[in-house]
Amino acid sequence: MLKATYKKYTLNFKKPSGTSRGILTFKDSWFIFICDDANPDVKGIGECGLLKGLSIDDRLDYEDKIIEVCNNIQNFQEYLDKGLKEFPSIRFGLEMALMDLGLVGKQGNMGTRVLFPSEFTSGKDSIDINGLVWMGEFDSMKQQIIEKIESGYNCIKLKIGAIDFDQELELIKSIRKEFSANDIEIRVDANGAFSPEEALDKLTRLSAFDLHSIEQPIKQGQWEKMAKLCEKTPLPIALDEELIGAFNLEEKKILIEIKPQYIILKPSLLGGFKASKEWIELAEKNNIKWWITSALESNIGLNAIAQWTYSLKNEMPQGLGTGQLYNNNFKSPLKITKGKLYFDPTNNWDLNNLI
Repeated sequence: MLKATYKKYTLNFKKPSGTSRGILTFKDSWFIFICDDANPDVKGIGECGLLKGLSIDDRLDYEDKIIEVCNNIQNFQEYLDKGLKEFPSIRFGLEMALMDLGLVGKQGNMGTRVLFPSEFTSGKDSIDINGLVWMGEFDSMKQQIIEKIESGYNCIKLKIGAIDFDQELELIKSIRKEFSANDIEIRVDANGAFSPEEALDKLTRLSAFDLHSIEQPIKQGQWEKMAKLCEKTPLPIALDEELIGAFNLEEKKILIEIKPQYIILKPSLLGGFKASKEWIELAEKNNIKWWITSALESNIGLNAIAQWTYSLKNEMPQGLGTGQLYNNNFKSPLKITKGKLYFDPTNNWDLNNLI
């Protein structure tokens, strides 16, 4: 018989990190542990990664739902199929724990955190990732950019919308003075910071610097305005927050209506691997490109997302570099070297703080 428990764990940022939703100093995650009576020492672990102010399941009864799932873990398939529609991050945590234990999906060894055995998990291959530059004052952002480039990143992602737009253009211009688009790929993420009235003009000004793309230039939910922007934009647009809360195929048809150039998939916000794969299949049918991004998970969630991402064989740089953000993250086989994410199977997990 299956048994499940959970634990809340607070991840502390090494230094405050600026986003469009304010300055982050900590992040809470809830971890689900599943085991079988026959082998209680082997536990599948899944991370429910809630993002305050962004996740659709940021609600008062969140922990109550985790307790319900744990108390009724025998019905896990029902929860995966339809019982957690309004709680995508819990659905993902449950899916992750079950895969880790070997009950769903294509797994490696039970309870080893190897969910998708591959050249990546054997340490023979890596994943290209982008270097993330957080919002902040001009000098702070410039220093972050220098550090990322010196660390070997070939793709830089800047969160914009926090300082004066002309200053942000100067930042990007300073990169392009030294590095062409062939040397450094630049992505920007506006997190909905532009108004629909000013967006096209700002995208035109940004396009002068040969950028790869811009994420979510205007706030989500303005489908008609976003569709017009995607049609006229001189700079490829990637949808991110726009995908949150669309679960069934009918709701996901916003993709066909808006017709963006890219979509960005965060499994914790979309309901897990299966739900994210549905977005990918719909995007590819409509000639829309995509990449995967983590959503500030600990190394446990990041590990699962990275292994799944590698299995998809997408050659673009992925957004999987957030494992270094916390001073109390879990020691894991994951490591970053010169803009690439590796899984070193000789490095053991240390989950003593959690279990």
